[in-house]
Amino acid sequence: MKKQLVNLENKKIKDLEISSGVFEIKLLPDIIHQYIRYQNAKSRQGTHKTKSRSEVKGRSKKPFSQKGTGNARQGSSKPPHFRGGATSMGPVPRDHSFSLNKKEKKLALKSALSSKLNENNIVFLDKVEVKTHKTKDLVSILNNFDFNSALFVYGDDKIDDNFKKASSNIPHVSLLSCSGINVKDLISNHKIFIDEKSIDQITKRLSWKLTSQYQMKKHLVLSISQCWQKNLQIWINLINIHS
Repeated sequence: MKKQLVNLENKKIKDLEISSGVFEIKLLPDIIHQYIRYQNAKSRQGTHKTKSRSEVKGRSKKPFSQKGTGNARQGSSKPPHFRGGATSMGPVPRDHSFSLNKKEKKLALKSALSSKLNENNIVFLDKVEVKTHKTKDLVSILNNFDFNSALFVYGDDKIDDNFKKASSNIPHVSLLSCSGINVKDLISNHKIFIDEKSIDQITKRLSWKLTSQYQMKKHLVLSISQCWQKNLQIWINLINIHS
């Protein structure tokens, strides 16, 4: 699958070969939704708290006598139905995060990238660098592209200081390392700009690969099957000799 590689002036430099297994798969909305739920749940602090009966300020003394007042009998002024009382079964600090399989995470990222590419909202750049740190110069350069919000994805190398300083004052323009790409940022931004260095790193990260343990097991099974084939051939030869 070939796509154009352009510079920040939106001029074509060359054709770029990208992996169809990463940038051209079927859209899976349910997997994307699950990944965003996973991200939102993981980012929750979980510090919500209400006071129980043991934590409410006040005495545990019986507020009035058992009989003779005409009121319902009460043993304390801390129950939930009293003004200033405790909260019944209220929230307590807890962890809201839940686990998500590695395969689901990879599939969600590939589906989000493919969706953006089908909408022509991914731009492949040769490099994310500018000559000056002036914000107005970068704004004039980015006017070559039509977008409401943009996410610039760079390689694991250090981002260009001039580009970082110039883009910090532009609203709706974000920077993100290729090792930190996630579905929420990909979906929430209109245009995704990916530099040439990070394309291979993203492809390598999201490609299906056999683990070393699986390869060892596969090699072991093959060696055992080859050994059985040799033994079987020996037995066949012995039978033929004796017959």
